[in-house]
Amino acid sequence: MLTDAIRSEAYRFSKNRTAVLWSTMFVPVLMLVITCVGQYFLKQKMGELKGANLPPELLQMGPLNLGHELVDLAGDLANPILLLFILIGAATIYAGDYRWETWRLISARNTRPNLILGKVGVVKLLSLIALVILLAFGFVGELIKGAIFERPYAFTFGGKEAGQFGLLFLVAYVRTVQVTLLGLLAATFTRSLLATLFVPLAVSIGQFFLMQAMPLMGWGPGDWYAQFLMPGLSADTLISVIKDRPDAVTGGDIWIAAASLVVWCVVPLIASIAWFQRQDLSKE
Repeated sequence: MLTDAIRSEAYRFSKNRTAVLWSTMFVPVLMLVITCVGQYFLKQKMGELKGANLPPELLQMGPLNLGHELVDLAGDLANPILLLFILIGAATIYAGDYRWETWRLISARNTRPNLILGKVGVVKLLSLIALVILLAFGFVGELIKGAIFERPYAFTFGGKEAGQFGLLFLVAYVRTVQVTLLGLLAATFTRSLLATLFVPLAVSIGQFFLMQAMPLMGWGPGDWYAQFLMPGLSADTLISVIKDRPDAVTGGDIWIAAASLVVWCVVPLIASIAWFQRQDLSKE
């Protein structure tokens, strides 16, 4: 029954080509265009200055290591712009039946938890596809950057790089799913398409500013309450540890950060299912 719910939800969403394209293709194409145009004008500017007043890293550009660039791309996948456009697809899936008043037509065909979990499964698949496409377009952008600056290519991707890449991609994926589950919670509580789109954004923006105010409040990045209040901080903590940054926190904080992301995924999902079970769907 859950498989039927996922299959039917995926079929319905695949027919909404506008939402599919905005959720998966717009940000990768935009990023690729910005990268190409930016690198082209940077090279033109370097030619005009002829090396004067340029930082040393621009004057002594060696081979472009595509393996290292791939790892860096994986660490930047869950960016706010991508999350915004994935939420367009998520809002369509989570709140579409409220918007078009179709819940009562399909709720009799399956159990309510399965209907919600079917939507969650499709959004998770949508998030995975969007991240993979963004990664692929980012890699193409690195190839174009190397061609523009006429830099030779290198590819170092051993066990360490592969492990970092896999973990960074996993953190980005979990963070993306976590934000979309806030949209699910907003959809079930408000029955509004706009709320499903903007509530996760408002919560994420508020958490971002709270992160900036942490020094003023005397909070440290390793404090458990800071990690559990701000899943974005938890994701940043895990990325820092995976990338072996000097400011990485201790091993115990890694588990706190991971637990925070899990809680921020599980609690909205359980709350959404529990509230949906009590809803009267005769009038969406």
